[in-house]
Amino acid sequence: MANILALHSVGNSIVTYLRNSYPQQVAGITMPICSFDLISFAQLASSTEEATTRITLLLYRVTVDEHARQTRAANRTADGPAPLSLDLHYMVTAWGATSLDEQVTFAWTLRQLHEHPVLDASALSPEAGWAPDEVIQIVPAELTTEDMMRVWDGFEASYRLSSTYVARLVRLDPDQPIETRRVVARRLAVGAQP
Repeated sequence: MANILALHSVGNSIVTYLRNSYPQQVAGITMPICSFDLISFAQLASSTEEATTRITLLLYRVTVDEHARQTRAANRTADGPAPLSLDLHYMVTAWGATSLDEQVTFAWTLRQLHEHPVLDASALSPEAGWAPDEVIQIVPAELTTEDMMRVWDGFEASYRLSSTYVARLVRLDPDQPIETRRVVARRLAVGAQP
């Protein structure tokens, strides 16, 4: 479980992993120089057609984990509420000056996320205070064409080659335990009331 920096930590960890594992060559093919960036909606909205090759990661949606929602009451501890369990929805987008640069870097990125779909505590950036046994899974997510177009409609940049993923299960600790009152005794009177 982590603190409120967990959302940023997951995206930053994915981008750092991709950046650090990006090769100069694959199967004798020289890879284009490529940058990997975690971006916000504001950064995407102000993006223009760039001549640089890059892969961007955008957190476009956060949902409460559907399985944790059902077990929330059972996970409560005596000290306070259960952690908040979230699924983070990301859009990976390729930007390139040529179709070759764009498609080669995009294909490499998709393959990396397919072959290494787990971030453990050693791969997660430390600012979120991850537990040593913490694991985040990165799985492909289907987004309908209509939903994808809705994401892109509000931006200056025209649609770019994109794919979506879900990072789950991100658990946020409560800041402080909520004080609870416990019933330690009951007073029952048997007999007639005066």
